Amino acid sequence: MDDCKQVFALLSEYLDADLPAGTCQELEAHIAGCPPCVEFVESLRRTVELCRGHQGAAEDTRISSACKEELLAAYRKMLGERRG
Repeated sequence: MDDCKQVFALLSEYLDADLPAGTCQELEAHIAGCPPCVEFVESLRRTVELCRGHQGAAEDTRISSACKEELLAAYRKMLGERRG
């Protein structure tokens, strides 16, 4: 897996542990070798942990479609700033 967009598309399932082991290994290998993805995934993990720790959080901890779109926009912006 060598495309950051592919990684991003699978992150929610990855963080929810809903991916096959082989796919997880591919994802982890890409992330380990891609500093922007490392930064993004760590930021996402911290965000998810904060949300789960919030007392008013709902029982379902899966990321909504709207949240995924917002994260994708932030990720694209980050990549654009790094390239620009």
